Amino acid sequence: MQRTPHHRSRSRRGIAAAVALGGLTASLLGGNAANAGPHPDPGLKERIATTLSLPTPPGGADVKVLVFHASAGEESPAVDAGIAAVEKIGLTGPEAGRFKTVATDDAAVFTKGKQLGKYNAVVFLTGGGDVLDPEQEAGLEAYMEAGGGFLGIHDAARTEPYSDWFTGLVGARPAADSPTAVQRATVEIGDRQHPATKNLPLEWKRPDKWLNWKDNPSGDVHTVARVREITYTPGKSANGWDHPVSWCRDYDGGRSFYTAMGGTAASFAETDFRDHLRGALAWTSRISQADCKATIDSNYTAERLTQPNQPGQNDQIGEPHGLVTAKDGRVFYIGRGGADSSVPVVTDWKDPDVGKGEGEIHVYDPATKKVTLAGKLSVFGNKGGGDELVKVEEGLLGIELDPDFATNGWVYLHYTPHAKIDRDKQMAVRQVSRFTFDPATNKLDLASEKVLLHWPVQIHSCCHAGGGMAWDSKDNLYIATGDNNSSGFSDGYSGNNPEPNYKGVSFADARRTAGNTNNLNGKILRIHPEDDGTYTLPSGNLFTGKEPDEGGGKTRGEIYVMGVRNPARISVDTSTDTLYAGWVGPDAGAPSTTWGPAKYDTFAAITKAGNHGWPYCMGNKQPYRDRNLPDPSKPLGWYDCDAPRNESPSNDGLVKLPPVTGNTIWYSPQGGGVDYPRDADGIPSYKVEDQKELLPWLKGGGQATMNGPVYRYDASSTSEAKWPSYWDGKWFVGDFYDDTQPRHAVLTDPKTVGKGGLPTHAESLKKIIPVGADGIRNLMDWKFAPDGSLYVLDYGRGFFTSDSKSALWRVTYKGGGPTPAVADLARKAAAQ
Repeated sequence: MQRTPHHRSRSRRGIAAAVALGGLTASLLGGNAANAGPHPDPGLKERIATTLSLPTPPGGADVKVLVFHASAGEESPAVDAGIAAVEKIGLTGPEAGRFKTVATDDAAVFTKGKQLGKYNAVVFLTGGGDVLDPEQEAGLEAYMEAGGGFLGIHDAARTEPYSDWFTGLVGARPAADSPTAVQRATVEIGDRQHPATKNLPLEWKRPDKWLNWKDNPSGDVHTVARVREITYTPGKSANGWDHPVSWCRDYDGGRSFYTAMGGTAASFAETDFRDHLRGALAWTSRISQADCKATIDSNYTAERLTQPNQPGQNDQIGEPHGLVTAKDGRVFYIGRGGADSSVPVVTDWKDPDVGKGEGEIHVYDPATKKVTLAGKLSVFGNKGGGDELVKVEEGLLGIELDPDFATNGWVYLHYTPHAKIDRDKQMAVRQVSRFTFDPATNKLDLASEKVLLHWPVQIHSCCHAGGGMAWDSKDNLYIATGDNNSSGFSDGYSGNNPEPNYKGVSFADARRTAGNTNNLNGKILRIHPEDDGTYTLPSGNLFTGKEPDEGGGKTRGEIYVMGVRNPARISVDTSTDTLYAGWVGPDAGAPSTTWGPAKYDTFAAITKAGNHGWPYCMGNKQPYRDRNLPDPSKPLGWYDCDAPRNESPSNDGLVKLPPVTGNTIWYSPQGGGVDYPRDADGIPSYKVEDQKELLPWLKGGGQATMNGPVYRYDASSTSEAKWPSYWDGKWFVGDFYDDTQPRHAVLTDPKTVGKGGLPTHAESLKKIIPVGADGIRNLMDWKFAPDGSLYVLDYGRGFFTSDSKSALWRVTYKGGGPTPAVADLARKAAAQ
């Protein structure tokens, strides 16, 4: 390593002294100087660029890295450790990744064209304040414009405080009252592909000085790592759950990487931190490529595809309820059954047309950009609004295409046929049927129906019908069914009130449904459809249907998951066959020390058959209080999540139930991942003042989970609209509402997924999948198409109908590929 002598004299600044006079004080406080600019002479940058005669891009195959470490004040004790670390990184590891290091604090290097042009990347290991005069900063700008690389470490974010251009280069400025103490914290690694982070732990625990940001750069830069604020004390200027700590971006013709870590000399001795710097230097010095565009909001476009319906018609869209994409690009989406708002709604059970609606199937063809109404089913699903003894959430609830749809044209629909309702007993039949689709006409042959599976549901009371469907890699079909019970008779806590019934059928006791091993409601079923319209049962379901327990005949072999409340949306990642589901919680707005937790909306990553708790336990195995006849208003004992028992008088299944599996994500009006201290018996305190938020990135209020897909990147696809590989393996979780509720992509830990392990990382999608009145406010379903673009259904602004905002949207990526270009790599064989 070559290290030039220290030059601490400020006389070399020349005209910069006057320009930056106001900047020095501000920099030491982490702020920007007012009314100061880097270039009093507008032509200065152009003259400097001409004088420098920089090669494009700077540096070459004999990779050199310049470490610049000037400081307006005393040099940080971390500088020597940082220089030594960069030098060691350059001398070790695979030969293709090595480089030479030169260190200096002489800013004149930035006005020496032949010298500066030799460096593939420049590292700023600087302290705060003004360290470049205008000519020198113009030289740095010219270097970046020529395709240079920049790596800023920790206090580099305090450097050149007067310069908007430098602010853009580093990405953000520290808050004035950032904590100064060294604290141990957890760093979440969100980018599993960038060379700076791909080898790091998902959750990286390390001590450092953690800077807060005046303005959060998320969405303007590509964040590769965040620090988890709940693991340390961030102070008054805390940024919250989204606290970027390392990021990158393609900037002004070059590549910029910044990490706020490295605030201590000890940091540079850490193997993982050196690996972090090694990857950052590989990208900035053009040794390897990386995608630093994937989470920049402006790189995405959301386009509404469907128009408002013609008056009195649902020619474009019904009451949005689900979508699926075909391999040829066509999008199939369904309307649940709510009619045009001008159509009278029949609520009188004496009328043969009570609740009669039309479940509509529309097809959008991206090749023609046209919508076709493919078919209508007569459904029980149009009773309008009102309380739970009036409204209904039945209808056309789910759609899937056969894995061989391209050759057989089979479409599976999950619905409640109006023709099969019993108005006297107020019971209905839910079924999954197969239809044949004609691709030439975009029409369903309704006469081709084959009913695969059917089961009874009570329709005296609303709600929670479920409906989603999905396939795994073995062509097993998963069918999500809601518990189909009222939540109005348990004060919004456990749906376990056996008293309300209609003609002998309980409609407020989910132990009859979701908690019952012999009932198909409140479940996720798994079957293997056969070509003749029947189905077989795959091995590995929760029950075989032939269990001899408790006398036998008390289980259903179709059940894969029990204990779910309203799983409207499910998905399967066919790369792993992990099932992802979300369900809506009950209505209690706050926890109760008598009855248990507040409403928890829930997401679960499910790797094997199991019991996910409802109505006995929710969240991370937080129990409810039992109740029963003769007086359901009086609490009994707490449920045992490890050995739950179904002692409802309406239970016709097993009393002894499988143990409850903890869920991955849960949230309430009080926050995300709410947990409480537990007593000697394991019962949470359920006191708001005791709570801690394990998942502070989400919160509820009005809430209704809408589970999304796991994205899988297709490198062989030539689509220009596909989302980048950064998102590969990330699980999209959302909510019908768009205020404080989730609309995020999350990472899970393969070691704990399916066992109740919490996500390791989350990032907001609310600017990529836009929220607000003119955006996608009421998210109803979202699926990735084979071309890698994302289709989204917006329900609209009125319940039980479609309105002018009901629409199909498409979100595409336009950011381009990794950088630098292959032709610009310093060593061509290192292309990734």
